[in-house]
Amino acid sequence: MRVVFWGTPDFAAESLKALLNSKHEVIAVVTQPDKPKGRGKKVQPPPVKVVAQEAGIPVLQPEKVKNNKEFFEELKKLSPDISVVVAYGKILPKEIIELPKYKTINVHASLLPEFRGAAPIHRAIMEGKEKTGVCIMEITEELDAGDIYQCKELEITDQDDIISLHDKLAKEGAKLLIDVLDKIEKGEITKEPQEHEKATYAKPIKKEEGKIDWSKSAREIFNQIRALKVWPKAFANFRDKEIKILEAEIVDENSTGNIGEIVDIDKDKGFVVQTGKGRLLIKKVQFPNSKAISAADAVRGYHIEIGEKLT
Repeated sequence: MRVVFWGTPDFAAESLKALLNSKHEVIAVVTQPDKPKGRGKKVQPPPVKVVAQEAGIPVLQPEKVKNNKEFFEELKKLSPDISVVVAYGKILPKEIIELPKYKTINVHASLLPEFRGAAPIHRAIMEGKEKTGVCIMEITEELDAGDIYQCKELEITDQDDIISLHDKLAKEGAKLLIDVLDKIEKGEITKEPQEHEKATYAKPIKKEEGKIDWSKSAREIFNQIRALKVWPKAFANFRDKEIKILEAEIVDENSTGNIGEIVDIDKDKGFVVQTGKGRLLIKKVQFPNSKAISAADAVRGYHIEIGEKLT
């Protein structure tokens, strides 16, 4: 099939790579405009654009897709059989959704109708879910509410964080996408409507969600640290400075005590903090204007002691 691919970040790049290695023809890639990134604010292309250019695929980067007549005419000239959207970052208008022969499908990183919206991977970890997955659905005007072609379930383990789970889902989504496209082309697949009454929403992550409330349970804080490891990173106040908590491990799920107090030091692993219910071994931290270091190094370098508190 002739495919127009819409996507922007690394998650989408995985699906584009799979498409380029399939029997389907990617006739164009639509992605977000290049943006300044990093400390130097150097303008950089989206990951999807990099993959497309390496493959010699035409790239379109409209500033807007709604009420953009020139862009719509350009899409019409391409005569796509289907459009594939993976984390593009903008809502598509009805005329674009319905332009291709087989309309427009989406790779979404949750087991729909659970976690519709912008941050399904983060929310699945933060809410302590034991499983998540990826679904291929038909796009409609309502956010992530279209009929589902196929889903793949994945387990969330205590060893997973936003990075590992993101990568697993990106790979599974890419494989599932090719399978669904093959079946659509052969007429061997049917769509199933979502159970809309069971829908939940994964709202975008806000910076303030990184603030740790030590009165919560060790499990809740552990999930917060894993989910927000990339951005905004979980943070706490220590010695009147904000420090980032990047990695932790639950060592006790039931104990109580002085909330936020460092109750144990392990010179090889880090330091243990009392929460509202249970204890966390802090394994990796980042102090202001410093690189991330192991908590064991922090114990030695900053002379961290039992009895000090994180607030």
